Amino acid sequence: MSNFIPLSIPNLAGNELEYVVEAVKTQWVSTGGSLINKFEKNLADYLKVEKVTALQSGTAGLHLAMILSGIGYGDEVIVPTLTFIAGVNPVKYVGAEPIFMDCDDYLCLDVQKTAQFCEKECNFIDSKLINNKTKKHIKAIVAVHVFGNMVEMDSLMFLAKKFNLKVIEDATEALGTYYQKTGKFAGTIGDFGVYSFNGNKIITTGGGGAFVAKDVEMVKKAQYLSTQAKDDDINFVHNEIGYNYRMTNLQAALGVAQLEQLENFIEVKKKNFFSYKENGLYLLDFNSDLRPNYWFYSLLTAKRDGLIEFLGENKIQTRPIWKLIHTLKPYENCQSYEIEKAEKYQNEIVNIPCSSNLFEMDVLRVVEKIKEFSHG
Repeated sequence: MSNFIPLSIPNLAGNELEYVVEAVKTQWVSTGGSLINKFEKNLADYLKVEKVTALQSGTAGLHLAMILSGIGYGDEVIVPTLTFIAGVNPVKYVGAEPIFMDCDDYLCLDVQKTAQFCEKECNFIDSKLINNKTKKHIKAIVAVHVFGNMVEMDSLMFLAKKFNLKVIEDATEALGTYYQKTGKFAGTIGDFGVYSFNGNKIITTGGGGAFVAKDVEMVKKAQYLSTQAKDDDINFVHNEIGYNYRMTNLQAALGVAQLEQLENFIEVKKKNFFSYKENGLYLLDFNSDLRPNYWFYSLLTAKRDGLIEFLGENKIQTRPIWKLIHTLKPYENCQSYEIEKAEKYQNEIVNIPCSSNLFEMDVLRVVEKIKEFSHG
């Protein structure tokens, strides 16, 4: 489509083809191969962690994190309501129930409100946080780092230690984001961290994810479970229930090339973010304590649906933010706690084009059309 400006598409201008051809020529295209090992090592080096396990998706990583947190039937997990549903569904995979929390002004889990819930609506008995309403054991918190921002991790880790909760960082949108003072990356602070390399993420493997953990033995266990819990490569011995969650060598070929360009992608996305703002758009800021990856841009408007329709007519792809998960049919009977800001932001946010191959002229055309709509 002529002059079409997409919302967020892959940038495959590096060594992707070279590495994919290497995988094809060596005939290592499935869940084994040197490029998987290379991608895992390079990603571990980038994140400054000891070990990474590459997976088929971020959702797979969240599922494994639930399992390794010991979460199961009869347990509960605190989650944000303002996120993509894949951040919550794994709670159900293991038979547990979510408790939905509000967001803060960076669209991430409201840690203060979460602390208030734990202190006022629960009892801490024998090192277990018990929900007064359901009498169930709350075992973990899923901290989703939305659009490249981060949950207030220092406060969250303090809260988690106080109430003996596991922290699962959903960093699927925040690869490359880190705290400026400590240099700690999103996904590497909690007990478990998960990344996504879906087609619209800051780097892509077509579909894929990665798993890290504070305890390196947990990363090794995740890798074991992701390869069908195989204990004997020759005699097909499997001593646990495993999963087909391992990344393929073809996916890793893309990942190696994409990771080489990650910092450049972030620089472009940063430049375009500030270009939008300098040209008069009211975008939601990123936390100043962070070096964010600037993954998605959030335009605030009182005319969300009309703007999306108008921009679509002008060949500019945008989208609203997600519907709140506690309002969706699978979760409408689940407990939620003082949801306020999330409702406001759901109605006011439009995500505008933010690809790492977006040009300045594209930015200016988006700005022009948004102003045309606003003044019309």
